[in-house]
Amino acid sequence: MPDENPLLPQIRAALHGVNDPEIHRPITELGMVDDVHVADDGQVVVRILLTTGGCPLRDRLRNDVTIAVMGVEGTTGVEVEMGVMDEEQRTALRTMLRGGVPERDIPFAKPTSHTRVLAIASGKGGVGKSSVSVNLALALAAAGHSVGLLDADVYGHSVPDLLGLGEDEGPTSLEDVNLLLPVETKGIKVISVGMMKPSRDQVVAWRGPILDRALTQLLADVYWGDLDYLVLDMPPGTGDIAISLGQKLPGAEVIVVTTPQQASTDIAERAGTMAGIMKQKVIGVVENMAYLETTCPHCDKSHRVDVFGTGGGQKVAAGLTERLGYEVPLLAEIPLEPDFRAGGDAGTPLVMVDPTRPSAAAIVGLANRLAESRKTLVGVPLGLSPVG
Repeated sequence: MPDENPLLPQIRAALHGVNDPEIHRPITELGMVDDVHVADDGQVVVRILLTTGGCPLRDRLRNDVTIAVMGVEGTTGVEVEMGVMDEEQRTALRTMLRGGVPERDIPFAKPTSHTRVLAIASGKGGVGKSSVSVNLALALAAAGHSVGLLDADVYGHSVPDLLGLGEDEGPTSLEDVNLLLPVETKGIKVISVGMMKPSRDQVVAWRGPILDRALTQLLADVYWGDLDYLVLDMPPGTGDIAISLGQKLPGAEVIVVTTPQQASTDIAERAGTMAGIMKQKVIGVVENMAYLETTCPHCDKSHRVDVFGTGGGQKVAAGLTERLGYEVPLLAEIPLEPDFRAGGDAGTPLVMVDPTRPSAAAIVGLANRLAESRKTLVGVPLGLSPVG
């Protein structure tokens, strides 16, 4: 057996620094480097396997490989050959990207998953649940965490608009490995049913099995990468989608969003109770539009105005604590602030524009409180039966 060319280990190390332009992982990890040959005169031939022959970024990949290899001292020239993976190699790639789990499995539901799934729920629409979800995801990302945001509000998907995403911005399909890449924007990874439609004004009229399959696809057929947090913008209420997601993600931690008035708080308790029925842990309550801070025109002093009443969030927290049998705290009170609404309408969430504003600061505080906490087994059924 001939001696290995001394340049070969250095060239392999250089190739490890080349990432696939779409998947953002080293091509060596993805099994894309099929062969490397180094001649005695320093000429190098690298054979790269693409997932599909029509890969639109093949020229960029060829250029990245060439630059990396030419950076190795002693290399005199580089030839990059392009091949295509066979079905067995594509299957191995799909399995690797899914973290070694079989297709159609949801990686976040596995006991080995290190991602905290935060399901943002509400009893009714109009309480600002989606705005809380978007700003919370951005606040967690600003604190240095890797964050994904899944708009699971199938019929009321507002996340793309809240983030200022255009109609032409949607997930990238890796057809040959049957995976979708979420949209990366403002430091988070995002996907929504609203991105799958030909136009934003198209109505989603899914029921039963079709709806369930769509939710499975958003969870199992999207390559999220390694996330610290996956924030789910849940649909309001206790219907089919909430039940389906409860079954798919029993380990999710639920945050219930309410406004202070009784019309919201009574229904919010039902949403938290449904999460408990689905064996999910309710970790707290967020009271949105808690109060309005305004300057009095007569005395020039700041006054708190309870536009929608007061104490609703604490009432929901106390009610869920009693119903579920473990402490459900009030995690945050987010004041009513015109710029909070305006930021969402403009696609520039207030947490990004000015995190010191009262409503944004409340959400930053919520993000910090969540990051400081640890996921526990309190309130989570373990599926064990006493014996003896």
